[in-house]
This record gives sequence, structure tokens and C-alpha cells, in this order.
Amino acid sequence: MARKKSKPLDAAYVLFDVFYEDGSRSSNRRVPSDLLGGIDGDEPALDAIQEQDRVIAERSGKPPLAIRSVVRAGEAEKQAARQAEKASRRSV
Repeated sequence: MARKKSKPLDAAYVLFDVFYEDGSRSSNRRVPSDLLGGIDGDEPALDAIQEQDRVIAERSGKPPLAIRSVVRAGEAEKQAARQAEKASRRSV
């Protein structure tokens, strides 16, 4: 008898890539999934990551960096690939 595929489990966290004003990047920052969704979408992720940065800065003794943008992990590569594809179409 064929085995049924299991249903995906609800993920406890969503991963985000953080881009800072100085050009640096922090990958796979975890944000609890119960903060996300609804009307605000991914906006609460920025607040959660800023709080994480504040705690990290407190422990390290360095000031927190200014965040330029926050995107879900993997989305930045998809966007870059789309832009590269569009650019290659224009040059042909």
C-alpha cells in the first residue's frame, strides 16, 4: 500500500535576511512565525530584528547598525535573478 505524504508542520520561525545601511548583510535571522501575517504582513519582523540587534549590541558593547531592509530568506536572490534576467533581455 502506498504511503501518504505527511502534511507540512507549522514552522515556529521564519528566516529573514537583513541588509544594513553600511552594506553588510545578516542572513537567516529567526523571527517567530506567530508575529507575522495578518494585515501587517512581515512588518513586525523589523521590530523583532531591531530588538535582537539591540540585545546583541548591548552584550557586545557596540552600537546597533541601522537597518536598510528586511526580506524573507531566499527572496533577495530571487529578486536579483529577476533583475539580471531583465537586464540581459534589454541588452539583446
